[in-house]
Parts: sequence; C-alpha cells; structure tokens
Amino acid sequence: MAKAYWVICHRSTKSPEKFAAFTKLAYPAIHAAGGRFLVRTSTVAKTFEGGINDRTVVIEFENLAKAMAAYDTPDYKQALLALADGAERDLRIVEGV
Repeated sequence: MAKAYWVICHRSTKSPEKFAAFTKLAYPAIHAAGGRFLVRTSTVAKTFEGGINDRTVVIEFENLAKAMAAYDTPDYKQALLALADGAERDLRIVEGV
C-alpha cells in the first residue's frame, strides 16, 4: 500500500500569534495520528512557476486512509480553530508512488 502525504504551502501568514497557537496544537495532533514530518521550513530555497516563497510542510502517513483521518481528528480541528484566519494555506493530501 502506498504512503500518503500532506503537502502544505503557505500563501501568507497574517497573524504570527494565531499561527504559533495553531502549531502548538497541530504538531502533537499530527504525530498522534501517525504523521511524520519530512519537510518543515519557514522559507523556500527557490520558487519556480508562480510559486510563493513562504512556509512549506510535507508530512508522511502510512497510507491514504490515515492521512485523511488525521485531518478529521478532533485535536487537529481544534488546531484549525486556533489558526482561524491567521494564515492562508493550501493543503493537499496525495498518495505516493
């Protein structure tokens, strides 16, 4: 079974305080759901093709079902409530090859 990944690209961070509250809750929630951080940067080395030079995160999960379930956990939902409008992000869940 193929592994699955959350690929998160931040378009903008509007509130560092809300983002800090989000990460304090999100990281343990993701780990508890079986996520393993592979990439977690505050800046991008280089962008191409219209990319935005902001935070990028890649999180690995054992499979697609676990990646999908992790997003719906009560703990991660609580983290999203803390973030509210503090950042504009693009989160995609993809399967590996």
